[in-house]
Amino acid sequence: MKSFQNNILGSEAKKTKKENAPDIISKSMFNFLNLNVMSNLRNQVQLIGNVGNAPETTTFESGKKVCRLSLATNEYYKREGEKVQDTQWHNLVAWGKQAELIENYVSKGKEIAVQGKLTTRSYETEEGNKKYVTEVLVNEILFLGNNENTHE
Repeated sequence: MKSFQNNILGSEAKKTKKENAPDIISKSMFNFLNLNVMSNLRNQVQLIGNVGNAPETTTFESGKKVCRLSLATNEYYKREGEKVQDTQWHNLVAWGKQAELIENYVSKGKEIAVQGKLTTRSYETEEGNKKYVTEVLVNEILFLGNNENTHE
C-alpha cells in the first residue's frame, strides 16, 4: 500500500512539474531575452546634433582613415519663464568607411545623428601632465537636415 501511495504522489508531483513547465520556460526565455537586450545596450551612445568644426581626416600609410570632429547637442528648458539652451560638446572619432563618409559629406554646422560607444584615453603633455580624453567611437552615422552644408 505504501508503494502505491508513493507512485500516486510521485505522478502528482510530475504533473505539477509538467503544468509549471511553460512558466519555467517563459521565465527562462524572458531572462535570456532580457540579458541579450541589455548586453546590446551596454556602452552604447546615440547623439543628434550639429558638427562644431570642420572634420579633420588623417590617412595612414596603410590607407586606413580616421576622422575627428566635435558635435554640439542642445537641450532646452525653462527657468523662471525664460527658455534656456544648454549645449554639450562631444568629441567624435570615426574609422574606415565611417571616416570616408564624414570626410565626403559632413562640414561645420551639418546636423547628424551618430551611434557608437564611449572610449577614454590618456596622454602626457609636453609639461609632463597626464590628460584624459573621452570620445565617442562612431559605428553608424545618419545625415539629417538640409544638404546646403555638404561639400563635393
